Amino acid sequence: MNHKELISKLALRTNLPKTEVEALLDATSIIVKEQLLEGKIIGIQSFGSFEVRKKEERLSVHPATQIRTLIPPKLVVNFKQSNILKDKLNEIKL
Repeated sequence: MNHKELISKLALRTNLPKTEVEALLDATSIIVKEQLLEGKIIGIQSFGSFEVRKKEERLSVHPATQIRTLIPPKLVVNFKQSNILKDKLNEIKL
């Protein structure tokens, strides 16, 4: 699902104009980014939580050439699903 599809589905569910939905979605995105940049955890009930974690530097080995490369530390966004979402996903038959 891309940005436009998400806006369309939200507009249908909320009976709001697409322009308002787009403004709300953009504002939500900005707020989430700001909070993550401040190091705060974003929790969405029944969905999950987002937090910034630091990945330590590590040594990587290219499998074909066996050349070793040092990968520097970096910050990544981690998502932890809620138990409710986890249970719903596990109900789906593959």
